[in-house]
Amino acid sequence: MKREYKIRLSETSEVKDFVTLAEKCDFDIDISYNRFIIDAKSILGVLSLDLTKVLTVKCAKKNAEFEKMIQKYCVA
Repeated sequence: MKREYKIRLSETSEVKDFVTLAEKCDFDIDISYNRFIIDAKSILGVLSLDLTKVLTVKCAKKNAEFEKMIQKYCVA
């Protein structure tokens, strides 16, 4: 069951923090906008997305620690 979140990353430092969080997980995490899907563990990939838009994060597994940490980037 995939977990899905809507997030906004507005600064390069937030992208770096988000990617660092994703790298700690032992499962796949994708981040997307429109039809572009990027590995969330790739800082260059995430930086290539339009950071002015709300992004969608999809996780392959449930991870309480990751979910807790990602909440600061979530939008309604």
